[in-house]
Amino acid sequence: MKLQWEGVMPALTTKFDEADRLDLTLFEKNLQAQLQAGVSGIILGGTLGEASTLNTEEKETLTVKALEMVAGRVPVVLNIAESSTKSAAEAARRAEVIGADGLMLLPPMRYRPTKREARIYLQAVAESTSLPIMIYNNPIDYGTEVTLEMFEDLMDRCPNIQAVKESTRDVSNVTRLRNHFGDRLKILCGVDTLAMESLLMGADGWVAGLVCAFPRETVAVYALSRAGQIEQAREIYRWFMPLLELDINPQLVQNIKLAETLVGLGSEPVRPPRLPLAGSERDRVLSIIERALKERPKLPDYLELL
Repeated sequence: MKLQWEGVMPALTTKFDEADRLDLTLFEKNLQAQLQAGVSGIILGGTLGEASTLNTEEKETLTVKALEMVAGRVPVVLNIAESSTKSAAEAARRAEVIGADGLMLLPPMRYRPTKREARIYLQAVAESTSLPIMIYNNPIDYGTEVTLEMFEDLMDRCPNIQAVKESTRDVSNVTRLRNHFGDRLKILCGVDTLAMESLLMGADGWVAGLVCAFPRETVAVYALSRAGQIEQAREIYRWFMPLLELDINPQLVQNIKLAETLVGLGSEPVRPPRLPLAGSERDRVLSIIERALKERPKLPDYLELL
């Protein structure tokens, strides 16, 4: 399936049961809600997917099952976040073998590379596969920035590098990227609290987190913003902001899983060392979600705008 790198692409959470096994039934329930809401693709094995705690067999199970559940309706993208070039290239090759439609690729994990090391790593992984690739550029959380010059060099060498998940938290970088690359590089906002701003400045899409619990609202903001219906989009976005702020928090996985639970699209179990929210922090997050549910806006018929 050809990847367009646009629209809303949920970074899906991984569902676990109380025995710490994959809960594929609940995973499918959430995935179907995403498809019905109008998402343009799904992303597995990111931070929200607790990828660092998943073994290779679990990652492959999720990918294969997602491909079966999606049945060709939207692309399935697998995140590659590894510590060594060899393991990242192997993961990329294996993703292609089992049928993934594309990859999201992070610079090396745990070791903070030089610019040269990061570029060579990304190039080596891209050259190990024919799958289209979106580079995840998140210097705030992961300590490595992929600069304009690095993107230029990588794209000259690797035509399958086609997009960026822009997570520098500097919304002006959307304009900087567009000025430099035009339409050569697709731009997807990776920070929930800057999504509408990024779309209005020309981003092609949104890799979203709170979409896991609120798929229709997320896609509505995207569709209305892209259609120029700014007032309607802004009204939803303003309601959404306290929820979106739960994504820029060290406990984003727990926060979003609690939201999924309250809307009937997930459950709270996380994989240790993460633990479900407790005490005053759980009460705080719960109050934000409950208030949002009470004030949940009525959405226009946004699907016709996609």
